[in-house]
Amino acid sequence: MDTVKVLVVDDESRMRKLVKDFLIKKNYSVIEAGDGVEALDKFFEEKDISLVILDVMMPKMDGWQVLREIREYSQVPVIMLTAKTDERDELQGFDYGADEYISKPFSPKILVARVDAILRRSNALVEEKQLKAGGIILDQAAHSVTIDGANVDLSFKEFELLTYLMENQGIALSREKILNNVWNYDYFGDARTIDTHIKKLRSKMGERGNCIKTIWGMGYKFEVQEA
Repeated sequence: MDTVKVLVVDDESRMRKLVKDFLIKKNYSVIEAGDGVEALDKFFEEKDISLVILDVMMPKMDGWQVLREIREYSQVPVIMLTAKTDERDELQGFDYGADEYISKPFSPKILVARVDAILRRSNALVEEKQLKAGGIILDQAAHSVTIDGANVDLSFKEFELLTYLMENQGIALSREKILNNVWNYDYFGDARTIDTHIKKLRSKMGERGNCIKTIWGMGYKFEVQEA
């Protein structure tokens, strides 16, 4: 099996080395970039990068702009690193298509655990499995979604969120339960993280977005209205 490539982007060489050392111990191949411009050059040169760890505050081009550029061409999982703790910054990251958000200082072991979890889910083609409901076909093996015959381009996290909702069709799910299952760790941020992702997911699903029902004061439920 080929080594999985991870692009680590941070203007602090010490931080890059710290993250790189921990990733190499888990047999990941690490590509480094010291600023946003170099990050995009490396990303498009390599072609087969499986995950990006991206700092926000960098010279030449910040992480937000790098993320927007990547999302124009790819849905590769992206973990944002930032020294900022403002919830608005976190929500902005998710709005731009980030999959995870880690504030500095952080534990490298926790970061690697999240990398493991994301790649395990994104590459886990253990069995052919399709979820079908209300004109929606979600193919977990192909990591694709079609709605009424049309392909829908979802980010990694949006795909995971829709999968979890469809797997629990008809069940009211609290925000806490969604966070713990979809994000795969105990999340201490604001519940608006979920709301932001649901809003984007509904928008991409068009009329079928109404299959995701809001349970006021609690969370969400996936439910298909029979004709």
